[in-house]
Amino acid sequence: MTSDLSDNLSPSFQCADAIEVSLCIEKEGMVFYEKAAKHARNPKVRDIFGRLAREEKEHIHSLQEKAKFLQPAVSRKAISRKHVEEFISAELSGKVFPVVKGKVTAVPQFQTDLEALQLGIESEMRSIEVLGRLMESEKKMDVRAIFSHLLAEERKHLAALEELKGHFSPGDSRGG
Repeated sequence: MTSDLSDNLSPSFQCADAIEVSLCIEKEGMVFYEKAAKHARNPKVRDIFGRLAREEKEHIHSLQEKAKFLQPAVSRKAISRKHVEEFISAELSGKVFPVVKGKVTAVPQFQTDLEALQLGIESEMRSIEVLGRLMESEKKMDVRAIFSHLLAEERKHLAALEELKGHFSPGDSRGG
């Protein structure tokens, strides 16, 4: 498979596919933010990462509840599932939030809270880019609605991280 996102997009996802893609992003985000919160030194940084981890967990729960209603339809669409699994593997796993073999590896590597914030910002930006491209290529309104909701949440996360990063002065590794 090529790494160009547009080459891997089907003409249209099903609702269950959109939920599965969204769950992948949310789960990786939750793991990243939980680990980042544990490693953060600055209480404000620790708080924002903790809050974002809780929000990701809430999003996961909500998506899982929606998926329960779609399970009978999912079991009949094995071809769609294979495509979604290939898409997630090629375009999402470890490419939005930093992971290797299912574990966040970048979190212990940051030396400062500012670096952790920057890594979170970059991850949210990648998420927004992927979701935006999925929205552009999607024709089904119900599927677009799922991606649109997650896109709005990711934009809120990005804004919160950027706002906190703005409180760091140049050369300050801990923040204000």
